[in-house]
Amino acid sequence: MRKIIHVDMDCFYAAVEMRDNPALCELPIAVGGATERRGVISTCNYVARRFGVRSAMPTALARKLCPPLVLLPGRMSYYKEVSRQLHAIFRRYTELIEPLSLDEAYLDVTSSPQCDGSATRIAAEIRETIRRELGLTASAGVAPNKFLAKIASEHNKPDGQFVIAPHQVDEFVRQLPLSQIPGIGRKSAERLAAFGLFTCEDVRGLSQEECHRHFGKMGDVLQERIWGRDERPVQVSRERKSVGVETTYESDLPPDEALCWQQIERLLPELQRRLLRHHGERPIGGLGLKLKFADFQQTTVYRSCDHIQLELLHSLLREGLLRGAGRGIRLIGLVAGVGVRREQLSFDL
Repeated sequence: MRKIIHVDMDCFYAAVEMRDNPALCELPIAVGGATERRGVISTCNYVARRFGVRSAMPTALARKLCPPLVLLPGRMSYYKEVSRQLHAIFRRYTELIEPLSLDEAYLDVTSSPQCDGSATRIAAEIRETIRRELGLTASAGVAPNKFLAKIASEHNKPDGQFVIAPHQVDEFVRQLPLSQIPGIGRKSAERLAAFGLFTCEDVRGLSQEECHRHFGKMGDVLQERIWGRDERPVQVSRERKSVGVETTYESDLPPDEALCWQQIERLLPELQRRLLRHHGERPIGGLGLKLKFADFQQTTVYRSCDHIQLELLHSLLREGLLRGAGRGIRLIGLVAGVGVRREQLSFDL
């Protein structure tokens, strides 16, 4: 039985800015791109969240919801340094650390002798050390696997901790809304709801064959999660799965194939440079085109291949524009898969 801790810093970028400038603490602040550059919010503090401001929200909308919002451009190199300090604290307790981002990580403390081997006490001690040494707060979830630990870390945010002991797993998972399972996006949740499935207990009435027949790969994963199972180990070294490049336009592009192809031709050299730097001259696993439309909805069309093919990119562009149904285009991106070869998935899992 593993002992997994999921540590998630509270509004990390904004918290660092408030720590360094206490005058910001009572103000609604956000770190993100400028309105005139069609930027988006990276993160915001809890004062701003009370106005409805959220991460990934267009900056222009955030300013409408919260006129007194203080927008900061962010200091990414500085945040990375703080993240290194954070991971140095983690390493006092375990070397089995899987970073998910600068401010979020899984820790496997199964064999840790610290705190008499108590994962609950280790999590509490890590959070207290972060507060004392870094002047920041973190939330933590403690559970027998990664799936449950991540969900648990959300339960007492901010600056809280939640523990799911092995004997509590079945009761906890039974009434868990399917929408709270990591990887189940809005579209997948809507499809499940159309079948009358809202909680893990609802899905338990289906056989594995029925789940797979109705939901494919998503059904296979659900059959594990609805019983609280997750055998994925904490991965100390995370393999790069893709290399990408994208650009956001100051004004929406019309959904014209020739015009969009000109933008793709401008992105291709940088994608090739990044591929050479990160992947060498090895075959790729696939090629994808990402489009974000004027209404901020986005789609990615992906196909398996072993090298960049212009004809395939043309095909991806035509399919992407078809999905756009005449909407203007805010962003175009290219991505090359460099991990395991995969086919395009039907669900946002």
